[in-house]
Amino acid sequence: MSMIKLLIVDDEPLVQIGIKSMLNWAEYGIEVCGTAMNGAAALSLIEEYSPEIVITDIRMPIMNGLELAKAVREKYGKIPLFIFLTSYEEFQLIKEAMTYEAVDYLIKLELSAESLAEAVTKAITRLKNLQDSMKYRDAGRPLLQGFYEKFILRLLHNLFEDEEQFLYQAKDLKMDFSESCYCTALCEIRESGNASMDNGKLINLYNSTLQMSRDIINKYVPAYVASLDMKHFAVIFHLPTMEDFNLEKVEQALKHSGEMVHNYFNVTVYAGVGRAVEQPLWISESYQEARQAFVDVSKSDPVVTFVSDGTDTQRNAFNISVFKNDITKAFDEFDTDVLYRTLTDMMELFQSHPHHFLQAVDGACNILYLALSLLPEGAETMDEIFASYSDSYRSIYRFTTVEQINEWLTIFRDGLCSVLKSKRKTYKAHVITNVQKYINNHITEKLSLNEVAGVFGLSPNYLSILFKKNSQLGFSEYIAQAKISRAKNLLLEQDTKIYEVADQLGFDSAFYFSKVFKKVTGFSPREYIQQNTITPDGE
Repeated sequence: MSMIKLLIVDDEPLVQIGIKSMLNWAEYGIEVCGTAMNGAAALSLIEEYSPEIVITDIRMPIMNGLELAKAVREKYGKIPLFIFLTSYEEFQLIKEAMTYEAVDYLIKLELSAESLAEAVTKAITRLKNLQDSMKYRDAGRPLLQGFYEKFILRLLHNLFEDEEQFLYQAKDLKMDFSESCYCTALCEIRESGNASMDNGKLINLYNSTLQMSRDIINKYVPAYVASLDMKHFAVIFHLPTMEDFNLEKVEQALKHSGEMVHNYFNVTVYAGVGRAVEQPLWISESYQEARQAFVDVSKSDPVVTFVSDGTDTQRNAFNISVFKNDITKAFDEFDTDVLYRTLTDMMELFQSHPHHFLQAVDGACNILYLALSLLPEGAETMDEIFASYSDSYRSIYRFTTVEQINEWLTIFRDGLCSVLKSKRKTYKAHVITNVQKYINNHITEKLSLNEVAGVFGLSPNYLSILFKKNSQLGFSEYIAQAKISRAKNLLLEQDTKIYEVADQLGFDSAFYFSKVFKKVTGFSPREYIQQNTITPDGE
Protein backbone atom coordinates (compact mmCIF):
# COMPACT_ATOMS: atom_id res chain seq x y z
CA MET A 1 0.00 0.00 0.00
CA SER A 2 1.51 3.35 -1.02
CA MET A 3 2.31 5.98 1.60
CA ILE A 4 0.29 9.20 1.88
CA LYS A 5 2.47 12.18 0.95
CA LEU A 6 2.52 15.23 3.24
CA LEU A 7 3.88 18.70 2.44
CA ILE A 8 4.76 21.18 5.22
CA VAL A 9 4.60 24.89 4.36
CA ASP A 10 5.76 27.56 6.85
CA ASP A 11 8.12 30.53 6.68
CA GLU A 12 9.66 29.61 10.07
CA PRO A 13 12.24 26.79 9.76
CA LEU A 14 11.80 25.88 13.45
CA VAL A 15 8.09 25.27 12.89
CA GLN A 16 8.89 23.02 9.91
CA ILE A 17 11.36 21.02 12.02
CA GLY A 18 8.94 20.88 14.93
CA ILE A 19 6.11 19.45 12.83
CA LYS A 20 8.41 16.92 11.15
CA SER A 21 9.63 15.62 14.51
CA MET A 22 6.39 15.87 16.50
CA LEU A 23 4.91 12.60 15.19
CA ASN A 24 6.21 9.29 13.91
CA TRP A 25 4.69 9.84 10.48
CA ALA A 26 5.32 6.27 9.29
CA GLU A 27 2.89 5.03 11.96
CA TYR A 28 0.18 6.98 10.14
CA GLY A 29 1.21 5.66 6.73
CA ILE A 30 2.58 9.12 5.85
CA GLU A 31 5.87 10.32 4.39
CA VAL A 32 6.90 13.98 4.45
CA CYS A 33 7.66 14.62 0.76
CA GLY A 34 8.97 18.17 1.24
CA THR A 35 8.88 21.55 2.97
CA ALA A 36 8.39 25.06 1.59
CA MET A 37 8.82 28.61 2.96
CA ASN A 38 5.83 30.15 1.15
CA GLY A 39 2.83 29.36 -1.00
CA ALA A 40 4.57 29.98 -4.32
CA ALA A 41 7.32 27.45 -3.53
CA ALA A 42 4.66 25.05 -2.25
CA LEU A 43 2.76 25.22 -5.55
CA SER A 44 5.85 23.97 -7.40
CA LEU A 45 6.28 21.10 -4.92
CA ILE A 46 2.60 20.18 -5.18
CA GLU A 47 2.95 19.95 -8.95
CA GLU A 48 6.07 17.81 -8.58
CA TYR A 49 5.05 15.44 -5.75
CA SER A 50 1.20 15.50 -5.75
CA PRO A 51 0.86 15.33 -1.95
CA GLU A 52 -2.48 14.26 -0.49
CA ILE A 53 -2.17 16.45 2.63
CA VAL A 54 -0.71 19.94 3.07
CA ILE A 55 -0.04 21.53 6.47
CA THR A 56 0.39 25.26 5.86
CA ASP A 57 0.72 28.47 7.81
CA ILE A 58 -1.94 31.04 6.92
CA ARG A 59 0.33 34.11 7.11
CA MET A 60 3.43 33.87 4.85
CA PRO A 61 5.30 36.19 2.46
CA ILE A 62 4.93 36.10 -1.35
CA MET A 63 1.83 33.83 -1.28
CA ASN A 64 -0.04 33.13 1.95
CA GLY A 65 -1.75 29.87 2.91
CA LEU A 66 -5.25 30.98 1.86
CA GLU A 67 -4.01 32.07 -1.57
CA LEU A 68 -2.22 28.72 -1.88
CA ALA A 69 -5.38 26.79 -0.99
CA LYS A 70 -7.45 28.82 -3.45
CA ALA A 71 -4.95 28.21 -6.29
CA VAL A 72 -4.73 24.48 -5.50
CA ARG A 73 -8.52 24.05 -5.32
CA GLU A 74 -8.96 25.71 -8.71
CA LYS A 75 -6.21 23.64 -10.32
CA TYR A 76 -6.42 20.22 -8.63
CA GLY A 77 -9.87 20.00 -7.04
CA LYS A 78 -10.54 18.49 -3.60
CA ILE A 79 -7.14 16.83 -3.10
CA PRO A 80 -4.71 17.74 -1.50
CA LEU A 81 -6.46 18.38 1.81
CA PHE A 82 -5.37 21.36 3.90
CA ILE A 83 -4.62 21.74 7.61
CA PHE A 84 -3.99 25.41 8.47
CA LEU A 85 -1.62 26.85 11.08
CA THR A 86 -2.14 30.30 12.55
CA SER A 87 -0.26 32.29 15.19
CA TYR A 88 -3.43 33.50 16.86
CA GLU A 89 -7.12 32.72 16.76
CA GLU A 90 -8.63 35.01 14.14
CA PHE A 91 -12.16 34.06 13.17
CA GLN A 92 -12.17 35.88 9.83
CA LEU A 93 -9.12 33.99 8.56
CA ILE A 94 -10.46 30.67 9.84
CA LYS A 95 -13.85 31.38 8.26
CA GLU A 96 -12.13 31.94 4.90
CA ALA A 97 -10.00 28.83 5.41
CA MET A 98 -13.14 26.74 5.87
CA THR A 99 -14.46 27.87 2.48
CA TYR A 100 -11.52 25.96 0.97
CA GLU A 101 -12.79 22.86 2.83
CA ALA A 102 -9.97 22.88 5.37
CA VAL A 103 -9.75 19.72 7.44
CA ASP A 104 -8.77 21.67 10.56
CA TYR A 105 -6.88 24.69 11.83
CA LEU A 106 -4.25 24.62 14.61
CA ILE A 107 -3.07 27.49 16.81
CA LYS A 108 0.75 27.44 16.74
CA LEU A 109 1.11 28.39 20.40
CA GLU A 110 -1.19 25.54 21.38
CA LEU A 111 0.21 22.97 18.94
CA SER A 112 0.86 19.59 20.54
CA ALA A 113 1.44 16.06 19.35
CA GLU A 114 -2.15 15.24 20.39
CA SER A 115 -3.78 18.10 18.48
CA LEU A 116 -1.62 17.46 15.41
CA ALA A 117 -2.39 13.72 15.53
CA GLU A 118 -6.12 14.44 15.80
CA ALA A 119 -6.05 16.77 12.77
CA VAL A 120 -3.96 14.31 10.73
CA THR A 121 -6.27 11.39 11.62
CA LYS A 122 -9.24 13.47 10.52
CA ALA A 123 -7.43 14.28 7.23
CA ILE A 124 -6.67 10.59 6.59
CA THR A 125 -10.33 9.67 7.16
CA ARG A 126 -11.56 12.39 4.82
CA LEU A 127 -8.95 11.45 2.22
CA LYS A 128 -10.12 7.84 2.27
CA ASN A 129 -13.75 8.94 1.92
CA LEU A 130 -12.88 11.19 -1.01
CA GLN A 131 -10.84 8.48 -2.74
CA ASP A 132 -13.62 5.92 -2.19
CA SER A 133 -16.09 8.44 -3.57
CA MET A 134 -13.99 8.94 -6.70
CA LYS A 135 -13.63 5.18 -7.23
CA TYR A 136 -17.31 4.80 -6.55
CA ARG A 137 -18.20 7.42 -9.16
CA ASP A 138 -15.81 6.02 -11.74
CA ALA A 139 -17.12 2.49 -11.18
CA GLY A 140 -20.53 3.50 -12.51
CA ARG A 141 -23.17 4.48 -10.00
CA PRO A 142 -26.71 5.84 -10.17
CA LEU A 143 -26.40 9.10 -12.09
CA LEU A 144 -22.90 9.57 -10.64
CA GLN A 145 -24.03 12.11 -8.06
CA GLY A 146 -24.59 12.09 -4.31
CA PHE A 147 -25.56 8.44 -3.96
CA TYR A 148 -24.82 8.71 -0.23
CA GLU A 149 -27.37 11.51 0.11
CA LYS A 150 -29.87 9.57 -2.02
CA PHE A 151 -29.47 6.55 0.24
CA ILE A 152 -29.98 8.65 3.39
CA LEU A 153 -33.07 10.32 1.84
CA ARG A 154 -34.60 6.92 1.07
CA LEU A 155 -33.85 5.80 4.62
CA LEU A 156 -35.36 8.93 6.19
CA HIS A 157 -38.57 8.58 4.16
CA ASN A 158 -38.83 4.76 4.17
CA LEU A 159 -38.67 4.64 0.38
CA PHE A 160 -36.89 1.29 -0.02
CA GLU A 161 -38.93 -1.38 -1.75
CA ASP A 162 -37.90 -3.95 0.86
CA GLU A 163 -35.18 -4.81 3.33
CA GLU A 164 -33.17 -6.61 0.63
CA GLN A 165 -32.87 -3.43 -1.47
CA PHE A 166 -31.81 -1.48 1.64
CA LEU A 167 -29.11 -4.04 2.48
CA TYR A 168 -27.75 -4.12 -1.09
CA GLN A 169 -27.34 -0.33 -1.14
CA ALA A 170 -25.87 -0.20 2.37
CA LYS A 171 -23.35 -2.91 1.45
CA ASP A 172 -22.39 -1.10 -1.76
CA LEU A 173 -21.83 2.13 0.19
CA LYS A 174 -19.82 0.18 2.81
CA MET A 175 -22.19 1.43 5.52
CA ASP A 176 -22.73 -0.80 8.55
CA PHE A 177 -26.23 -0.98 10.02
CA SER A 178 -25.63 -3.88 12.39
CA GLU A 179 -26.14 -1.66 15.45
CA SER A 180 -29.42 -1.53 17.35
CA CYS A 181 -29.86 2.14 18.26
CA TYR A 182 -30.63 5.00 15.86
CA CYS A 183 -31.84 8.55 16.52
CA THR A 184 -32.49 11.27 13.94
CA ALA A 185 -32.26 15.07 13.91
CA LEU A 186 -33.44 17.58 11.31
CA CYS A 187 -31.34 20.77 11.27
CA GLU A 188 -31.79 24.15 9.60
CA ILE A 189 -29.09 26.76 8.98
CA ARG A 190 -30.30 30.34 9.40
CA GLU A 191 -27.97 33.08 8.18
CA SER A 192 -27.43 36.32 10.08
CA GLY A 193 -26.51 39.38 8.06
CA ASN A 194 -25.74 37.36 4.91
CA ALA A 195 -28.71 38.49 2.83
CA SER A 196 -26.44 40.33 0.38
CA MET A 197 -24.23 37.27 -0.26
CA ASP A 198 -24.18 35.97 -3.82
CA ASN A 199 -25.18 32.37 -4.48
CA GLY A 200 -21.60 31.07 -4.70
CA LYS A 201 -20.66 32.50 -1.30
CA LEU A 202 -23.87 31.18 0.25
CA ILE A 203 -23.04 27.68 -1.04
CA ASN A 204 -19.53 27.98 0.46
CA LEU A 205 -21.04 29.18 3.74
CA TYR A 206 -23.45 26.27 3.82
CA ASN A 207 -20.81 23.67 2.90
CA SER A 208 -18.42 25.01 5.53
CA THR A 209 -21.17 24.98 8.19
CA LEU A 210 -22.14 21.42 7.26
CA GLN A 211 -18.52 20.25 7.29
CA MET A 212 -17.78 21.75 10.70
CA SER A 213 -21.09 20.47 12.12
CA ARG A 214 -20.32 16.94 10.89
CA ASP A 215 -16.83 16.98 12.41
CA ILE A 216 -17.94 18.29 15.82
CA ILE A 217 -21.06 16.11 16.13
CA ASN A 218 -19.01 12.97 15.47
CA LYS A 219 -16.66 13.86 18.33
CA TYR A 220 -19.59 13.37 20.71
CA VAL A 221 -21.76 10.70 19.08
CA PRO A 222 -21.15 8.59 15.92
CA ALA A 223 -23.42 9.96 13.20
CA TYR A 224 -24.20 9.98 9.49
CA VAL A 225 -24.78 13.57 8.31
CA ALA A 226 -26.40 14.29 4.94
CA SER A 227 -27.34 17.48 3.14
CA LEU A 228 -31.01 17.96 2.24
CA ASP A 229 -30.74 21.35 0.52
CA MET A 230 -28.89 24.64 1.01
CA LYS A 231 -30.60 25.26 4.37
CA HIS A 232 -31.24 21.83 5.86
CA PHE A 233 -29.33 18.71 6.81
CA ALA A 234 -30.20 15.48 8.59
CA VAL A 235 -28.22 13.68 11.28
CA ILE A 236 -28.59 9.95 12.01
CA PHE A 237 -26.93 9.07 15.32
CA HIS A 238 -26.00 5.37 15.55
CA LEU A 239 -24.89 3.41 18.59
CA PRO A 240 -24.36 -0.31 19.36
CA THR A 241 -27.33 -0.69 21.75
CA MET A 242 -30.20 1.31 23.22
CA GLU A 243 -28.35 1.23 26.56
CA ASP A 244 -25.52 3.24 24.92
CA PHE A 245 -27.93 6.03 23.93
CA ASN A 246 -27.57 9.26 25.91
CA LEU A 247 -30.00 12.07 25.10
CA GLU A 248 -27.86 14.62 26.94
CA LYS A 249 -24.87 13.64 24.79
CA VAL A 250 -26.94 14.15 21.61
CA GLU A 251 -28.07 17.56 22.84
CA GLN A 252 -24.50 18.46 23.79
CA ALA A 253 -23.25 17.44 20.32
CA LEU A 254 -25.85 19.56 18.52
CA LYS A 255 -25.52 22.57 20.82
CA HIS A 256 -21.72 22.60 20.80
CA SER A 257 -21.56 22.29 17.00
CA GLY A 258 -24.15 25.08 16.81
CA GLU A 259 -22.04 27.34 19.04
CA MET A 260 -18.91 26.70 16.98
CA VAL A 261 -20.50 27.43 13.59
CA HIS A 262 -22.16 30.54 15.05
CA ASN A 263 -18.75 31.81 16.20
CA TYR A 264 -17.07 31.14 12.88
CA PHE A 265 -19.77 31.76 10.29
CA ASN A 266 -22.38 33.92 12.06
CA VAL A 267 -25.14 31.39 11.39
CA THR A 268 -27.57 29.73 13.79
CA VAL A 269 -28.42 26.05 13.52
CA TYR A 270 -31.83 24.91 14.83
CA ALA A 271 -32.52 21.22 15.37
CA GLY A 272 -35.45 18.94 16.07
CA VAL A 273 -34.70 15.47 17.46
CA GLY A 274 -36.82 12.31 17.34
CA ARG A 275 -36.78 9.33 19.67
CA ALA A 276 -34.28 6.47 19.43
CA VAL A 277 -35.33 3.34 17.54
CA GLU A 278 -33.83 -0.15 17.40
CA GLN A 279 -33.96 -1.01 13.67
CA PRO A 280 -32.44 0.90 10.75
CA LEU A 281 -35.68 0.66 8.76
CA TRP A 282 -37.45 2.37 11.67
CA ILE A 283 -35.26 5.45 11.23
CA SER A 284 -38.08 7.04 9.21
CA GLU A 285 -40.22 7.02 12.37
CA SER A 286 -37.53 8.88 14.31
CA TYR A 287 -37.16 11.32 11.41
CA GLN A 288 -40.92 11.91 11.33
CA GLU A 289 -40.71 12.81 15.01
CA ALA A 290 -37.63 14.99 14.43
CA ARG A 291 -39.56 16.97 11.82
CA GLN A 292 -42.43 17.41 14.26
CA ALA A 293 -40.03 18.58 16.96
CA PHE A 294 -38.39 20.90 14.45
CA VAL A 295 -41.57 22.75 13.49
CA ASP A 296 -42.00 23.46 17.20
CA VAL A 297 -38.63 25.27 17.23
CA SER A 298 -39.14 28.96 17.90
CA LYS A 299 -36.78 31.66 16.71
CA SER A 300 -35.50 31.99 20.27
CA ASP A 301 -33.87 29.46 22.56
CA PRO A 302 -33.77 26.51 22.84
CA VAL A 303 -31.91 25.80 19.63
CA VAL A 304 -32.44 22.05 20.07
CA THR A 305 -35.93 20.66 20.68
CA PHE A 306 -37.02 17.09 21.27
CA VAL A 307 -40.24 15.42 20.25
CA SER A 308 -42.75 15.55 23.09
CA ASP A 309 -43.78 12.42 24.97
CA GLY A 310 -47.41 12.98 23.95
CA THR A 311 -49.15 10.78 21.43
CA ASP A 312 -49.95 13.60 18.98
CA THR A 313 -46.46 13.70 17.49
CA GLN A 314 -47.40 13.96 13.82
CA ARG A 315 -49.79 16.89 13.88
CA ASN A 316 -47.55 19.21 11.85
CA ALA A 317 -45.35 16.73 9.92
CA PHE A 318 -46.59 15.33 6.62
CA ASN A 319 -46.03 11.58 6.21
CA ILE A 320 -44.76 11.42 2.64
CA SER A 321 -44.38 7.62 2.75
CA VAL A 322 -48.15 7.47 2.14
CA PHE A 323 -47.19 8.21 -1.49
CA LYS A 324 -44.13 5.90 -1.27
CA ASN A 325 -44.76 3.67 -4.30
CA ASP A 326 -45.79 6.51 -6.59
CA ILE A 327 -42.91 8.76 -5.55
CA THR A 328 -40.22 6.09 -6.05
CA LYS A 329 -41.69 5.14 -9.43
CA ALA A 330 -41.85 8.80 -10.52
CA PHE A 331 -38.26 9.65 -9.56
CA ASP A 332 -36.56 6.32 -10.32
CA GLU A 333 -38.30 5.66 -13.64
CA PHE A 334 -38.77 9.29 -14.74
CA ASP A 335 -42.49 8.57 -15.04
CA THR A 336 -44.06 12.00 -15.60
CA ASP A 337 -47.64 10.71 -15.60
CA VAL A 338 -47.23 9.27 -12.11
CA LEU A 339 -45.34 12.38 -10.95
CA TYR A 340 -48.07 14.71 -12.22
CA ARG A 341 -50.85 12.64 -10.64
CA THR A 342 -49.07 12.27 -7.29
CA LEU A 343 -48.29 15.97 -6.93
CA THR A 344 -51.82 16.90 -7.98
CA ASP A 345 -53.23 14.57 -5.32
CA MET A 346 -50.99 16.21 -2.71
CA MET A 347 -52.07 19.69 -3.76
CA GLU A 348 -55.76 18.74 -3.59
CA LEU A 349 -55.17 17.32 -0.12
CA PHE A 350 -53.51 20.57 1.03
CA GLN A 351 -56.24 22.67 -0.57
CA SER A 352 -58.94 20.76 1.28
CA HIS A 353 -57.17 21.54 4.59
CA PRO A 354 -56.21 25.25 4.22
CA HIS A 355 -55.49 25.67 7.93
CA HIS A 356 -52.87 22.90 7.99
CA PHE A 357 -50.08 25.13 6.72
CA LEU A 358 -47.24 23.42 8.63
CA GLN A 359 -48.14 20.03 7.17
CA ALA A 360 -48.33 21.52 3.66
CA VAL A 361 -44.94 23.23 3.86
CA ASP A 362 -43.39 20.10 5.40
CA GLY A 363 -44.76 17.92 2.59
CA ALA A 364 -43.63 20.33 -0.14
CA CYS A 365 -40.14 20.69 1.39
CA ASN A 366 -39.66 16.94 1.56
CA ILE A 367 -40.72 16.52 -2.07
CA LEU A 368 -38.13 19.22 -2.84
CA TYR A 369 -35.42 17.32 -0.92
CA LEU A 370 -36.21 14.17 -2.89
CA ALA A 371 -36.03 16.02 -6.22
CA LEU A 372 -32.71 17.64 -5.28
CA SER A 373 -31.22 14.32 -4.22
CA LEU A 374 -32.79 11.67 -6.45
CA LEU A 375 -32.67 13.46 -9.80
CA PRO A 376 -29.56 14.03 -11.91
CA GLU A 377 -28.38 17.65 -11.59
CA GLY A 378 -31.20 18.20 -9.10
CA ALA A 379 -30.19 21.68 -7.89
CA GLU A 380 -29.57 22.94 -11.43
CA THR A 381 -32.93 21.56 -12.55
CA MET A 382 -34.71 23.30 -9.65
CA ASP A 383 -32.95 26.60 -10.40
CA GLU A 384 -34.06 26.29 -14.02
CA ILE A 385 -37.69 25.62 -13.03
CA PHE A 386 -37.84 28.52 -10.53
CA ALA A 387 -35.82 31.00 -12.59
CA SER A 388 -38.61 33.61 -12.24
CA TYR A 389 -38.08 33.76 -8.45
CA SER A 390 -35.15 35.83 -7.17
CA ASP A 391 -34.53 33.20 -4.47
CA SER A 392 -35.20 30.25 -6.82
CA TYR A 393 -36.74 27.11 -5.27
CA ARG A 394 -35.77 28.41 -1.80
CA SER A 395 -38.74 30.79 -2.12
CA ILE A 396 -40.78 28.09 -0.38
CA TYR A 397 -39.19 29.01 2.95
CA ARG A 398 -40.75 32.50 3.02
CA PHE A 399 -44.36 31.46 2.29
CA THR A 400 -47.04 31.72 4.96
CA THR A 401 -50.20 30.20 3.43
CA VAL A 402 -51.31 26.89 1.93
CA GLU A 403 -52.35 28.78 -1.21
CA GLN A 404 -48.76 30.00 -1.73
CA ILE A 405 -47.45 26.47 -1.16
CA ASN A 406 -49.81 25.11 -3.81
CA GLU A 407 -48.79 27.83 -6.29
CA TRP A 408 -45.17 26.82 -5.70
CA LEU A 409 -46.05 23.12 -6.12
CA THR A 410 -47.85 23.89 -9.41
CA ILE A 411 -44.68 25.46 -10.83
CA PHE A 412 -42.64 22.58 -9.41
CA ARG A 413 -44.97 19.93 -10.90
CA ASP A 414 -45.32 21.47 -14.37
CA GLY A 415 -41.65 22.42 -14.65
CA LEU A 416 -40.34 19.08 -13.46
CA CYS A 417 -42.65 17.08 -15.73
CA SER A 418 -41.52 19.22 -18.68
CA VAL A 419 -37.82 18.73 -17.85
CA LEU A 420 -38.19 14.98 -17.33
CA LYS A 421 -40.11 14.55 -20.60
CA SER A 422 -37.42 16.39 -22.55
CA LYS A 423 -34.55 14.49 -20.89
CA ARG A 424 -36.18 11.10 -20.28
CA LYS A 425 -34.27 9.29 -23.04
CA THR A 426 -31.00 10.85 -21.94
CA TYR A 427 -31.59 9.92 -18.30
CA LYS A 428 -32.55 6.33 -19.12
CA ALA A 429 -29.53 5.88 -21.38
CA HIS A 430 -27.39 7.34 -18.60
CA VAL A 431 -28.73 4.78 -16.12
CA ILE A 432 -27.95 1.91 -18.50
CA THR A 433 -24.44 3.24 -19.16
CA ASN A 434 -23.78 3.35 -15.43
CA VAL A 435 -25.24 -0.12 -14.83
CA GLN A 436 -22.98 -1.49 -17.58
CA LYS A 437 -19.97 0.29 -16.07
CA TYR A 438 -20.88 -1.11 -12.65
CA ILE A 439 -21.10 -4.64 -14.08
CA ASN A 440 -17.72 -4.31 -15.80
CA ASN A 441 -16.11 -3.07 -12.57
CA HIS A 442 -17.61 -5.94 -10.53
CA ILE A 443 -17.20 -8.64 -13.16
CA THR A 444 -15.42 -11.02 -10.76
CA GLU A 445 -18.48 -11.09 -8.47
CA LYS A 446 -21.70 -13.06 -8.75
CA LEU A 447 -24.08 -10.45 -10.14
CA SER A 448 -27.83 -10.98 -9.94
CA LEU A 449 -30.57 -8.78 -11.36
CA ASN A 450 -31.97 -8.27 -7.85
CA GLU A 451 -28.64 -7.13 -6.42
CA VAL A 452 -27.70 -4.70 -9.21
CA ALA A 453 -31.23 -3.27 -9.25
CA GLY A 454 -31.01 -2.88 -5.46
CA VAL A 455 -27.72 -1.03 -5.69
CA PHE A 456 -29.26 1.44 -8.13
CA GLY A 457 -32.51 1.78 -6.21
CA LEU A 458 -34.57 0.31 -9.05
CA SER A 459 -37.06 -2.52 -9.16
CA PRO A 460 -35.63 -5.67 -10.83
CA ASN A 461 -38.51 -5.73 -13.31
CA TYR A 462 -37.94 -2.10 -14.34
CA LEU A 463 -34.18 -2.60 -14.76
CA SER A 464 -34.79 -5.68 -16.89
CA ILE A 465 -37.24 -3.81 -19.15
CA LEU A 466 -34.95 -0.76 -19.29
CA PHE A 467 -32.03 -2.95 -20.36
CA LYS A 468 -34.01 -4.61 -23.15
CA LYS A 469 -35.25 -1.28 -24.51
CA ASN A 470 -31.95 0.62 -24.27
CA SER A 471 -29.32 -2.04 -24.87
CA GLN A 472 -28.69 -4.55 -27.63
CA LEU A 473 -28.48 -7.29 -25.00
CA GLY A 474 -30.68 -8.30 -22.09
CA PHE A 475 -29.32 -7.99 -18.55
CA SER A 476 -28.19 -11.62 -18.17
CA GLU A 477 -26.78 -11.71 -21.70
CA TYR A 478 -24.75 -8.56 -21.04
CA ILE A 479 -23.22 -10.05 -17.88
CA ALA A 480 -22.41 -13.29 -19.70
CA GLN A 481 -20.75 -11.39 -22.58
CA ALA A 482 -18.76 -9.21 -20.15
CA LYS A 483 -17.56 -12.19 -18.10
CA ILE A 484 -16.55 -14.20 -21.18
CA SER A 485 -14.76 -11.17 -22.64
CA ARG A 486 -12.67 -11.00 -19.48
CA ALA A 487 -12.25 -14.78 -19.50
CA LYS A 488 -10.69 -14.69 -22.98
CA ASN A 489 -7.85 -12.50 -21.70
CA LEU A 490 -7.36 -14.60 -18.57
CA LEU A 491 -7.27 -17.88 -20.51
CA LEU A 492 -4.43 -16.68 -22.69
CA GLU A 493 -2.32 -15.61 -19.72
CA GLN A 494 0.48 -18.04 -18.91
CA ASP A 495 -0.41 -20.88 -16.55
CA THR A 496 -3.99 -19.71 -15.89
CA LYS A 497 -6.11 -22.84 -15.61
CA ILE A 498 -9.72 -23.06 -16.79
CA TYR A 499 -11.03 -23.82 -13.29
CA GLU A 500 -9.03 -20.80 -11.94
CA VAL A 501 -10.63 -18.49 -14.50
CA ALA A 502 -14.07 -19.86 -13.63
CA ASP A 503 -13.42 -19.21 -9.95
CA GLN A 504 -12.02 -15.69 -10.54
CA LEU A 505 -15.12 -14.69 -12.49
CA GLY A 506 -17.62 -15.95 -9.94
CA PHE A 507 -18.89 -19.06 -11.74
CA ASP A 508 -20.19 -21.88 -9.54
CA SER A 509 -18.15 -24.51 -11.39
CA ALA A 510 -15.73 -24.98 -14.27
CA PHE A 511 -18.42 -27.03 -16.02
CA TYR A 512 -20.96 -24.18 -15.91
CA PHE A 513 -18.26 -21.70 -17.01
CA SER A 514 -17.42 -23.87 -20.02
CA LYS A 515 -21.11 -24.14 -20.92
CA VAL A 516 -21.56 -20.34 -20.88
CA PHE A 517 -18.26 -19.81 -22.71
CA LYS A 518 -19.33 -22.12 -25.54
CA LYS A 519 -22.79 -20.51 -25.74
CA VAL A 520 -21.24 -17.04 -26.14
CA THR A 521 -18.25 -17.87 -28.39
CA GLY A 522 -19.18 -21.14 -30.11
CA PHE A 523 -16.02 -22.78 -28.70
CA SER A 524 -15.13 -24.50 -25.46
CA PRO A 525 -12.45 -22.75 -23.37
CA ARG A 526 -9.92 -25.44 -24.32
CA GLU A 527 -10.68 -25.02 -28.06
CA TYR A 528 -10.31 -21.24 -27.69
CA ILE A 529 -6.88 -21.65 -26.02
CA GLN A 530 -5.71 -24.03 -28.75
CA GLN A 531 -6.85 -21.71 -31.54
CA ASN A 532 -5.16 -18.65 -30.03
CA THR A 533 -1.91 -20.13 -28.74
CA ILE A 534 1.13 -19.91 -30.98
CA THR A 535 3.27 -23.04 -30.81
CA PRO A 536 7.09 -22.77 -30.65
CA ASP A 537 7.54 -23.75 -34.30
CA GLY A 538 4.90 -21.28 -35.48
CA GLU A 539 2.18 -23.87 -36.21
